[in-house]
Amino acid sequence: MKKLLLTGFVPFLDNPINPTEEIVKALEGQTIGGYEIVGRILPVDFAESARQCIEHVNDVKPDVVISLGLAAGRNKVTPERIAINCRDGEPDNSGVRLQDAPIEEIGPAGYFSTLPIRAFVNASIDKGYPAAVSNTAGTYLCNNVMYSVLHKIEQEQLPMRAGFIHIPASHELALKKSGIPSWSLADLTESIRAMIEVLGE
Repeated sequence: MKKLLLTGFVPFLDNPINPTEEIVKALEGQTIGGYEIVGRILPVDFAESARQCIEHVNDVKPDVVISLGLAAGRNKVTPERIAINCRDGEPDNSGVRLQDAPIEEIGPAGYFSTLPIRAFVNASIDKGYPAAVSNTAGTYLCNNVMYSVLHKIEQEQLPMRAGFIHIPASHELALKKSGIPSWSLADLTESIRAMIEVLGE
């Protein structure tokens, strides 16, 4: 059976909850769209997140890699179109703050997702879950992981598709942070499930 590596992150910054962690745990071990879901949780650490994700890729040898990240403030589930060769933003959970730092010194400016992001969006909407293609994965850990995985695939010419999906806050997180849109964790999980099902069509 084909394998899909699904990753999420631990809580970070002022977010005491990271719903991506719960989605990964909920889908771990399931078979969706003909893919066995292998879930892994990544640290919010510039030095470690990409390294650990690459290690999981090496261990699992998946056919597809989908990484999930929290974008508190967005109101739709948003597959990312592109990752750029830049690390910048708030300090990570280790206190490291980078500015205008390349992910790969001699890497290309960016990598496009190799996932069917438009089909992902359409599938989610068809199931009643708002979604849209996003044209920026930012410059924080989410972008770092997306770029690093796509870079490995390109450099090693691996027969593997990969990309990133940002999700809104869960209700549980919104109860602790006022003023942000939120979804139920069940709906967030079902939107991701609908997107994964596309891969088997």
